[in-house]
Amino acid sequence: MYDDPLPSSIGLHREFWNWREAFPGEPFWVHFQTIDVHGPGWFRQSPRFSGLYLDPGGRAEYVEWRDRVGFWGALDRFDETGVDPLEFYDRTQRLYSEAMAQQDHEIGVLVERLKSSGASDNTLIVIAADHGEHESGLVMLEPFPPLGQHTHLRPEHTRVPMIFVWPGRIPGGQRITQLVSMIDLLPTVLDLAGLPQPDVRQGQSLAPLMLGTEGWEARPVILDEFYVDAITGVRRGWIEVVDGRWGASLEINPHIEFTWRTRGEYVTAQRGERPGPLLLYDLWNDPHALRSVHEERPDLVDKYTAFLEAQWEAHQSLALLFSRPQEGPGLTTEQLETLRTLGYIR
Repeated sequence: MYDDPLPSSIGLHREFWNWREAFPGEPFWVHFQTIDVHGPGWFRQSPRFSGLYLDPGGRAEYVEWRDRVGFWGALDRFDETGVDPLEFYDRTQRLYSEAMAQQDHEIGVLVERLKSSGASDNTLIVIAADHGEHESGLVMLEPFPPLGQHTHLRPEHTRVPMIFVWPGRIPGGQRITQLVSMIDLLPTVLDLAGLPQPDVRQGQSLAPLMLGTEGWEARPVILDEFYVDAITGVRRGWIEVVDGRWGASLEINPHIEFTWRTRGEYVTAQRGERPGPLLLYDLWNDPHALRSVHEERPDLVDKYTAFLEAQWEAHQSLALLFSRPQEGPGLTTEQLETLRTLGYIR
């Protein structure tokens, strides 16, 4: 876990340049997982960006509110504490925007330093996110789906940046409009780098889309989110699909309550019961997935239920091909020495 007092977008980039000074060899691969908008220390900004959208007094009051209602801002907590939810979420958005502005700035600093070092022309830079902002209440100011109709089909969940920059290799100024997935990231990087693809993979290379060559095919995009119940061990959650006009969300192991362990205590969440195992949305006319049309299109309910159940079975079968590190054969002496030489381990 990142526990540096500096925002991660500053601290991780600093550590990267220290590492490059100690291990200047090529080729190299680095992954930055910046958490400026995540805990610990939610919305940890440097003095340059702290106060950009919310003054210090407003931030201090927000922190006091957050301690009372919790970061996720459960609606019943506002009634109990008297905190105004609209003002709370507005300040959440302001602090989130400060953290994002800081991350954008630090990416620019990183790119400029790569240019000045002469490394940018031979460096593939990928900027991406695992999901949009949704759970912390930033979208509560917008129309919200009925209780129990949980779905990740809303654009603030699914529409995230995926930017590829490689001067002289990938033509700039392109905007790809086709539906793609985060699982396409690994095969794309390997393809662009001229490296072999793994024997087992789910995604496909996006290089043909960027380079104007053949080899890419349109596919539905699969989304999923699963949790393991702290008491029963049952895996529960949702597997969903965006398929052109239609979005479908299938609940796996349907339930009303879910229990997890936090700070040594068991917490049970109460959820509204879904009107059906599969919810169906017309994303062309309802892009925020606010009204399920499963009752109006039973033919599509049958189609996507079968499709998503097959995907769920395929995911479980794929998981059997992998084992936890302590259960696997481990790294060879040669592999360990290679990682040590590159500076990844000591």
